[in-house]
Amino acid sequence: MYYELYIDVLFLINFMMDSLLLLAVKRVLGCPVRNSRVFLGGALGAALTCALVWLPLPSAVKIPIYYAGISSVMLRIGLQVRKRREFVRAFGLLYVSAFLMGGMLMILKPWVRTGSLFFAAAVPIYYLLCGAWQYLARLRNEKERLCVVVLHTGLEKYRMHALLDTGNALTDPVSGEPVSVIDPACAQKILEKEREQTGVRYIPYRTVGGEGVMPVFRAEQMEVFLSGKKGEFRIQRPIIGICEGSISGQEEYQMILNPDVLTY
Repeated sequence: MYYELYIDVLFLINFMMDSLLLLAVKRVLGCPVRNSRVFLGGALGAALTCALVWLPLPSAVKIPIYYAGISSVMLRIGLQVRKRREFVRAFGLLYVSAFLMGGMLMILKPWVRTGSLFFAAAVPIYYLLCGAWQYLARLRNEKERLCVVVLHTGLEKYRMHALLDTGNALTDPVSGEPVSVIDPACAQKILEKEREQTGVRYIPYRTVGGEGVMPVFRAEQMEVFLSGKKGEFRIQRPIIGICEGSISGQEEYQMILNPDVLTY
């Protein structure tokens, strides 16, 4: 029993798959390289794979060269990854992407039996893979920006989850202090008990959707507990704005924290 291998077909298959995988890694990591450089890395990876198949080397030598050596060359040439930490991330991402893309192609194989259609399916799968990575990255980024806030008023303290949002640049036009925004349901609980202590007033605001006025009040103190080892902060007399509608659709957090309160 023997197999007939066409070296040109092998090269084209590997060139396409290697280039798509490198493009996916580039997109996720934001590598500042041109696509022409990525295609060069894919072509080099495909050429090295063809050479490795052609050379009469034992499997014990070919396997580590194929899985570690060629991939390393592709990353260093195609994405110009130099630093060790970045290389480890890119290497792991490359193989996870290869595993996912290979699995998707295997799922489609029974319905796309023609070779050209089968490999044409790799392009939409690439975009699907990039979308999945970007969605997971957004989830991770949002999770890292979630923190715990304890709001002290005149009589009690209220614990809630907050999102540290760099897009929140709302400030008090009178004092210039940063304003964090709280969910109306939480604000109602606070104001029902301590309306006399807080004292509500209104400030103008502007968003993409339009302009308006927002009720705000001062709390006695706000404690912010950031995730990991980023630290704890205590802000005296912070200004809290009351949002018109719900802040989080799934109620994951009840406050949008202005990042300037940590440095004001």
